[in-house]
Amino acid sequence: MSDFKEYKVVHVTEGGCGTILLGSSGLPLKRIESVLNEEASNGWQLVFQVLEQKRFWLFWTREAAILTLGRR
Repeated sequence: MSDFKEYKVVHVTEGGCGTILLGSSGLPLKRIESVLNEEASNGWQLVFQVLEQKRFWLFWTREAAILTLGRR
């Protein structure tokens, strides 16, 4: 694996309204895709990604994608 000179971390979460109204709305794939396309046009590459579930308010959980990008 090549070394990168710069790294950037992007945090993308599902919407709060969908979580409250539907219980879970899933990750916004179109938003993740647009973020990745925008960053790729600036020379960033996806290096690593993690999916996490966090507590949202009292009763709900919310998914998030943490994307690590690298640039040479």
